[in-house]
Amino acid sequence: AYYKIKNLTPEEAVNGVLCASAGNHAQGVAYAASSLGVKSTVFMPVFAPPLKVIATRAYGAEVILTGDTFDDAFAAAVEFGKKSGATFVHPFNDPKVIEGQATVGTEILNESNFEIDYLFLPVGGGGLAAGVSTVFKQLSPNTKIIGVEPEGAPSMRASIESNSLVILEDIDRFVDGAAVQHVGDLTFEICRRNLNDMITVPEGEICSTILRLYNEEAIVVEPAGAFSVTALNHFR
Repeated sequence: AYYKIKNLTPEEAVNGVLCASAGNHAQGVAYAASSLGVKSTVFMPVFAPPLKVIATRAYGAEVILTGDTFDDAFAAAVEFGKKSGATFVHPFNDPKVIEGQATVGTEILNESNFEIDYLFLPVGGGGLAAGVSTVFKQLSPNTKIIGVEPEGAPSMRASIESNSLVILEDIDRFVDGAAVQHVGDLTFEICRRNLNDMITVPEGEICSTILRLYNEEAIVVEPAGAFSVTALNHFR
């Protein structure tokens, strides 16, 4: 989000930015916009975790709660953008956003002094997976890249299997940070090309991972922070 907003023209920055998010991207946009002195408006579904809503407001964004799903909030944000002239900061389907997320890949490689055999990437809309997998394909081509989705929201897997974008009618919203009904056309093309495999993990196993990380490692994670870890058991 920061990289996208940093690249706005002065004219675009004056009109501010907006986004739609269940909470994680919302906080990123709000923080980045405030850091750069840009007004931000964030549309979030009514089911968004209260702590994420509070944090997004605390970072300086105007928060509008609307709709039952991310996709509902997304549609409302797009309509608002047409009237306000604000620049839409997409959570995943934008080249600048993908490039910013790709820096996670360079951080992993810079901090590793060994060859990485497998990389497990959590997939929601596919932005993180698209960016990081592109870096690895160039700088660590022998690494097998595995995309991971929650079983209740397998939009990327369904799209790759059908070789075209698939819109899921119903999804399980438990992994709120990755529960989308459809991925982006840009992220789909990149992930289809870069990922060696695309798997799903059950929500029940994700719950077990959250508890294990807390009880054994003293690490507190949300579902979106646990489901790629859950995939390790499937590859053991």
